[in-house]
Amino acid sequence: MADQPTTTQPLKFITGADPNGCTLKDALVSHLRSLNYQVEDLGVGPYYSIGEQIGRKVAAGGDTTRGLVACGTGVGVQIFANKIPGVYAAACLTADEAKNTRSINNANVLAVSGMSTPPDTAIEIVDTFINTPFKSPCPASGNKEWDPEVEDFLNKSVPEMAKIGKSEPESEGECPICCLAKNREFVPVEIMPGGMMKIVRESPTAAIIRFEAGSVEPAHHHSFGHDLFVIKGKKTVWNLSKKEKYDLSDGDYLYTPAGDIHRVKYLEDTEFFLKWDGPWDIVLDEDLESAKAAIAKEDS
Repeated sequence: MADQPTTTQPLKFITGADPNGCTLKDALVSHLRSLNYQVEDLGVGPYYSIGEQIGRKVAAGGDTTRGLVACGTGVGVQIFANKIPGVYAAACLTADEAKNTRSINNANVLAVSGMSTPPDTAIEIVDTFINTPFKSPCPASGNKEWDPEVEDFLNKSVPEMAKIGKSEPESEGECPICCLAKNREFVPVEIMPGGMMKIVRESPTAAIIRFEAGSVEPAHHHSFGHDLFVIKGKKTVWNLSKKEKYDLSDGDYLYTPAGDIHRVKYLEDTEFFLKWDGPWDIVLDEDLESAKAAIAKEDS
C-alpha cells in the first residue's frame, strides 16, 4: 500500500471517468480515500468532457493536485486532458509506464483503461504514479540514477514544457484587451435554420447571435467551453450531458463546458453574446427533426 509522499501540502486528486471506465474509477477512488488522500470526484461523463474538466481543475490546482481519469482505453481522456496548458496526462497500462512518465515527463494526470486493466493492476499503477518523483530512477534509466546530461535536460524541460499551449505574447504596439470590429455583418447559421451570427473576434471566437422565435438548435457540442450572455429574448437550454434544463432571458448568463451536449429552443426572437474558450466549432449529435420531436414530447 502506498505511503503519502512528502510534499508541502497533501496531494489532492481530481477524478472522473466515462461509462467504460467508471467501475475502475470507483475502485481507485476508494483506494485513494483509504490512504487519506483528498479526492474530488467529478463522476461520469463523455470521455472528451470529463478529460477536459479534470485537466482544467488540475491546471488550476497547482503542484499538489493530481488527476486520475478512466475511459475504455485511457487514451481518449488523456487526449482531452492534454488540451489544457499545464497538464501532462499519460495513459498507463503498467506500473513501469507510470514510473517512466513520472520520472521523465513529470506527468500530473494518470489515465487508465477500464477495459484492459483489472483493479489490482490499476492500484499498483496508481501507487507507483504517486510515489515516483520527477527524475527518479525508472525502467527507462535502467532503474539507476540518470546520467548528468540527461538530468540537465529534464531540469530544462520543465519551464520549456510550461510555455507550450499558452497564448503568444502580443506584438509590440498591440493591446491584448482591445479588439476593434467594425462593419461586420450577420450571416446565416446554415446548419441552424433561423439563426444569424456576427463574429466579432476570430480566436478565441466571440460572436453576437440572433435566433427567430420558434427556432431549434439540435443537440450538439463544441471542443471548447463557452460563455453565453442573453442580451434580449427568451430561450431554453437542455444540457443533455448533465440532464439539466435552463430557462434564460434578458441579462442571464450560462457557461457550458467543452463536450457537453446541449439542445436549445427559442421562445422569442433572441439575441445573445457568445464567447468560446477557443476557435468556434460545432458537432451535431442529432438532426433537426429529432430535436423538434424530443422537445414536443417534453412539452406534451
